[in-house]
Amino acid sequence: MKKAEVVLIPLPAMGHIVAVVEMAKLLVQRDDRLYTTVLVMHPTLDPSTTKYKESLAASTLPDRMRVINLPRVESITSATKGRNWLTYLIEGQKPHVKEYVSRIRTQFEMNPDSPRLAGFVFDTFATGLKDVSNEFGIPWYVFSAAGAAFIGSMLHLTALHDEQGADLTEFTNSEDELEIPSLANPIPAKLVPSTVFEKYSLTTFLLHARLLTEARGILINTFLELESYAVSSLSDGKSPPVYPVGPIVKHLGDGPDLLSDESNNSRDIMEWLDDQPPSSVIFLCFGSWGSFKENQVKEIAFALERRGHRFLWSLRKPSQNAFEIKMDYRKDFYGDTEIIVSSDDILKAIKNVMEQDSEIRKKVKEMSRISEKTLVAGGSSFSSLGLLIEDMMENMS
Repeated sequence: MKKAEVVLIPLPAMGHIVAVVEMAKLLVQRDDRLYTTVLVMHPTLDPSTTKYKESLAASTLPDRMRVINLPRVESITSATKGRNWLTYLIEGQKPHVKEYVSRIRTQFEMNPDSPRLAGFVFDTFATGLKDVSNEFGIPWYVFSAAGAAFIGSMLHLTALHDEQGADLTEFTNSEDELEIPSLANPIPAKLVPSTVFEKYSLTTFLLHARLLTEARGILINTFLELESYAVSSLSDGKSPPVYPVGPIVKHLGDGPDLLSDESNNSRDIMEWLDDQPPSSVIFLCFGSWGSFKENQVKEIAFALERRGHRFLWSLRKPSQNAFEIKMDYRKDFYGDTEIIVSSDDILKAIKNVMEQDSEIRKKVKEMSRISEKTLVAGGSSFSSLGLLIEDMMENMS
């Protein structure tokens, strides 16, 4: 039986590392010919990743899977960890990744029974490492922790810039409606990802979007039933094959959860939740980079107080992201500017979610039910993962 190894490299931020680790688990649990290695780049973007990595080292990972910390890129200092940090990080890690790949190849040459490298999986914003993959003649894939609609938006905006000469920075305050193939309805141009509004971040955005089209395939943390319109729009023959393999979640029992400051505090929270009436608690969480400045925190707090619902709030230090509450919320990619979402708007959003007969509630419950089925035999993501593995194994033939 031929054995294949897949090397996965996430962006070194909590949400991306967790998603890629869970993706690596899915691969080895699905096919006993596969081995996976997750290479974690350093320095990471948030301190919580340290505790998470320690939990991985302490827990028992599935057989045929490992997580390896790459050496720290010493050239990244407080002076460079600004707008150029990603470029410095990727360039600094290329020699380390190359060394690891050389080791795998040497091991296979010495022992043909050992796994042969079948492919790389790069985070959407780590595709600059493709140079290493190309040097060794190894196919590479992209993994997106975001949805299919976002990937479609990246590709479409890049086409507008490259093929039609559009100045995307002019969309900043534009009310003109923009039709994006991965979105079912037109949106005001000012609602596109804020990275396109500033020339430096736009350059980075376009660079990674262009690289998407060079990949052998794009893995997306979504499922067909959730984003059927967006997935269909990406199956136009112009983009690499898309593999919806989600929802990718960290399951209980996959090792200790050290994301909170103290495990006792976590237990207290769970006990409190167990004591509350069903569907009575609103949970506020805005992702691993989701934090706000003082004024926005106050507006959220005012809304929660006025509405009077029980709530659990994951509150982080400054500075992102209220798009989930208000469509035209925008924050500069580097945190220089911010539009405050008022407590009135937040109050309306809470009401829409928490009313017992809310359409939003009904849709969420239905989609939750569907999501549980999509990863098991016969489900759409189960089938998609199978197709991905087939393609990876073909790389070795």
